[in-house]
Amino acid sequence: MMPSLKIAVTLAVVVPVLLAGARPRKASPHPGRNGTLTENQLSMGKIAWKYFENNMQENTCLVNAVDNYPSTTMWDVGSSLGAVVSAYELGIVSEDTFHTRVQCMLSTLGKLELFKGELPNKAYDTRTGAMTNYANEPGEIGYSALDLGRLLIWLRILQERQPHYIPAVNAIVSRWTFCNMIDECGTLYGAIPENGGVTSLQEGRLGYEEYAAKGFELWGFNTAAASLVEPMEIDRIYGVDVPFDSRDPRLLGAHNYVVTESYALDGIELNWDRADDRSTDDMRHTDKTAADFAGRIYKVQEERNKATGILTARTEHQLDAAPWFVYDTVYSDGYRWNTITDAGDYLPASAAVSTKAAFSLWALFDTPYTELLYTSMVGKFDPARGYYEGVYEHSGVEIKTFTANSNGIILETLLYKVQGKLLRFAPGTLASWASNEGTVAKDKCQLRAHQRTPCGAAPAR
Repeated sequence: MMPSLKIAVTLAVVVPVLLAGARPRKASPHPGRNGTLTENQLSMGKIAWKYFENNMQENTCLVNAVDNYPSTTMWDVGSSLGAVVSAYELGIVSEDTFHTRVQCMLSTLGKLELFKGELPNKAYDTRTGAMTNYANEPGEIGYSALDLGRLLIWLRILQERQPHYIPAVNAIVSRWTFCNMIDECGTLYGAIPENGGVTSLQEGRLGYEEYAAKGFELWGFNTAAASLVEPMEIDRIYGVDVPFDSRDPRLLGAHNYVVTESYALDGIELNWDRADDRSTDDMRHTDKTAADFAGRIYKVQEERNKATGILTARTEHQLDAAPWFVYDTVYSDGYRWNTITDAGDYLPASAAVSTKAAFSLWALFDTPYTELLYTSMVGKFDPARGYYEGVYEHSGVEIKTFTANSNGIILETLLYKVQGKLLRFAPGTLASWASNEGTVAKDKCQLRAHQRTPCGAAPAR
């Protein structure tokens, strides 16, 4: 995931009338927490939804990524879409509210100006839908494969849960040209403007890269290179073999963050399954490596708590003071429990118990430690604004910042408790982009333009 913000189609859909309240969707037993929400947990969802009530822009239905800051990324659009789907399924918002928001959001996505006419820009002004830089000033700053991978997952979840949106969503993605984002080996690339041109850079490290790749796979792309866990090494921390990306940050300029979020989202949304797994058996995982790695990322944080007494639920998060955003890691750049900016500056005082990480682990792993995380964080909110970003690890002081990503993920975790895997393939629906001519991968191309090595060899990652 790129740092959160530092600081169209016209739809005419006839929607069938459904009963108010939680949707009658059934789920098989799944790992972690199972069952209907308690009254307190439903209250959690309503508090998290307050963020979206406060921060949705009426003209575009885009949601501010950070409270009262009118800018967003495609990652945060994915989180916002996940929030409204989850709030509707949990009975927190009405059917009218759900469809009004979704139709308006899709209409905006269908009309966004694209970076170089190819793909969504990294940031947009939520008030107007105009392309901006991270300071919310007009400008093109490139695109992110990781951000789009998350959005593609949620666009597919929406289609499967609400099949009448299939044409509208397909029309949005049909505008995007993926040729410079994925090469024929299945490597993912982001882009930045540079020296009057555009520079493509391989994007993603272990965890985020594989999660985003599943988003592209859901739309018919070959992501063989991005889906590989290699090159990878292991660091044994508190007796747990923690996997990390072995590409050298000093040479390649990209940090190898080991955090909770990518593994947790893979579990909540996809059940740690392959993208092509259409089964309803949530008790097995067809991507066994992803499930195994997620379990290790959870376990090492529990073991740290046992050894030190420090409550641990680490992932990237916003701050309530400069530099505004850090990656709070289990491991990064050769150091354990490393808290750094995207530039690599070390900020140990910014280490935190992340609200979204705590609730994600609670949903996925039914243990006494995750219950401790839940009870420790369940009260960390402002009832008028949503859940705080977290609490600082050493002081216990709340990070009094509110974000779409954290509050959206909280809503996802609650829906996961009730239903399990959030991507539920609807019986009889066609795969996205299915046609007599083939898939989007054929229609929209995967070119040799950024291929660095033969596809059978280790990709340049």
